[in-house]
Order: sequence, then structure tokens, then C-alpha cells
Amino acid sequence: MDASAVLVTAVLAGASAALLTPWVRSVARSRSRWLARPATSLLAGTAGAGAAALASDWPELVGFALLGLGAALLVLLDLAVLRLPDVLVAPLYPLLLGPLAVAAALDGDPGRWVRAVGAGLLLAGVYLVLALVSPSQLGVGDVKLSGVLGAFLGWLGWPHLVLGGLAGFALSAGVSLVLLVVVRADRRTAFPFGPWMVLGAVLGAVAGPVVLPVLA
Repeated sequence: MDASAVLVTAVLAGASAALLTPWVRSVARSRSRWLARPATSLLAGTAGAGAAALASDWPELVGFALLGLGAALLVLLDLAVLRLPDVLVAPLYPLLLGPLAVAAALDGDPGRWVRAVGAGLLLAGVYLVLALVSPSQLGVGDVKLSGVLGAFLGWLGWPHLVLGGLAGFALSAGVSLVLLVVVRADRRTAFPFGPWMVLGAVLGAVAGPVVLPVLA
């Protein structure tokens, strides 16, 4: 999308986050600084700008921007209270897949939407297995969030999905290692995984075909 769409989407996303902040705090039952309006507005505005820059048409823009807004709030909420509540995660599925269904219909490419759904199921399945194997490291919220992030990445392509999925784990492992060394945390220390899943998805969306051209 053009620069004006990027700017408008950023402003709308930031303003929406500011309006939703009191509700998010009530869901979190926390007044953590992570959930202050400046933080939610800035991160959501950045996500909105990124969504507009990535989108190629208006249905994509709507789906990407709504996902970006929700993901921004979830990142901060997870940092604040180590939870990804269903009340925020579940709506992201129709808010993303609905507009993408319109985009697929307008483009005459329903297979792309099917690929997105399949990718979401695939990534959620991987997370579910890992959560069952190591429930102390991954929670149910992480599994549910992985599905919508997988659908987003699958819509873009297989390289995006593979890189985004792997990057989330790599980033989380790297941060955990730093905390173990610097602040002397141990393996029982709880770490939020959601922020690294989202950041990994961003990396996958931006650099998937560049890093993994063989899958393009």
C-alpha cells in the first residue's frame, strides 16, 4: 500500500489500542507498565504501519491490521502477566481469515486461503505436540496463537511459514540463554513465549523468501 495508507493505518491502530487498553488491563487484572497507553499505542501503531506496508490490497490490509493490533496487545499482555487469554486470541481467527477469504475470492485464488488454513493447522499441531511434551515451556495460549500466526504466514507462502516458525523458537531460546547468564535465572523461571512467536512471524513475513529461496 502507499505511504498515506501506511500512515492512516498506523494512526488508527494506535488509537484503537489506546481505547482498548483499559479493557486489556481488566482482562489481565494488572496495571503493569507494559499495559500503559503509550506502550500499547506505540506497538500497535508500529504493527499497523507494518501491516499496511505488507498488504497488497484492501482486504489484506484489513486482515493484517486487525491481526497486528491484536498481536501487539497480546505481546504486552504476555510480558505483563505471562498469559495469552482466549478472549484476545480467539477473535483473531475470523478477523484475519474473513478478510483473507475476500482477498482470495477477488483474486480468483481460493487455494491460497486453503493454504493459509492448512498452514495454521500445521503450526498449531507442532505447538500442540511440543506443549504436550513440555507443558512447563509452552502453554495452551501459545498453541492457540500459533494457529493464527501460521495462517498469516501460510497466506504469504511456505518460506514465510518455515522461517517464522523456526525464528520464534530461536529468539526465545536466545533470550532465555541471556537471562540465564545475565540475571541468573534458572530453568524453572517462567518466560513469556508469545512475544518471540510474534517477532518470529514478523521476521518470516519480511524475510522468508530471501532466507529460504528454495521453498519459494
